[in-house]
Amino acid sequence: MEKKLNVIAVIPARYASTRFPFKLMQKLGAKTVIRHTYENALATGLFDDVWVVTDSELIRDEIVSHGGKAMMSKKTHESGSDRIGEAVEEMDVDLIINVQGDEPFIDKKSLASLIDIFKDKDVQVASLMKPFTDNRLIQDPNYVKVVVDQKMNSLLFSRSVIPYPRDTAITITHYEHVGIYAFRKNALLQFTRWSPTPLELAEKIECLRYLENSIPLRMVITTHEGVKIDVPEDLEKAKSYLTSQNIH
Repeated sequence: MEKKLNVIAVIPARYASTRFPFKLMQKLGAKTVIRHTYENALATGLFDDVWVVTDSELIRDEIVSHGGKAMMSKKTHESGSDRIGEAVEEMDVDLIINVQGDEPFIDKKSLASLIDIFKDKDVQVASLMKPFTDNRLIQDPNYVKVVVDQKMNSLLFSRSVIPYPRDTAITITHYEHVGIYAFRKNALLQFTRWSPTPLELAEKIECLRYLENSIPLRMVITTHEGVKIDVPEDLEKAKSYLTSQNIH
């Protein structure tokens, strides 16, 4: 009988943010953004454990004081993956899901699909993507685009428009990369030992480090429209969503 994978969720939570400082500690209804994210990840029932890993004592205390699990990062990290890698290095786990701290409305179906893809033993890293529903956003460099091969392995991530629609007679679906990752533990630890790569540094997209080291990401399509809190205006959208869903 095949061994069940030990699956945990880790939420990297950096206190400072260039576009929206301290966003994870902003109030969203009765709770902070980071507490919503943590409790919603736990509520999916998909994980053997859920952790927040942070550089902030405020965030750690926010989670721990409400009965959650959180730990401090020992070092400053360039990416969430590096922060998670440090946190899980001594843990006995098979699969790690990187849940974004600024996306509090977690979709259980999408996460379950991401975990399920690891039944294929060739998959080392996986992530989500969704079709653009607003074509204006395809031009926006704040939205990362991804193209895949016929096996749904990533070919390239970019802030530019990919694929470029040179022949407009051909219908192409453009996909937005949703920054929720899943890693086998060894693949994640390997990532943290590599130096940042040229495309990664140019685009400021961390998963390009995998591609530049010949490890594709297996992409999973989702249609879930969550709310990612990047700027103060997004917090207002999240508050409206909270009210519309009658969430407290």
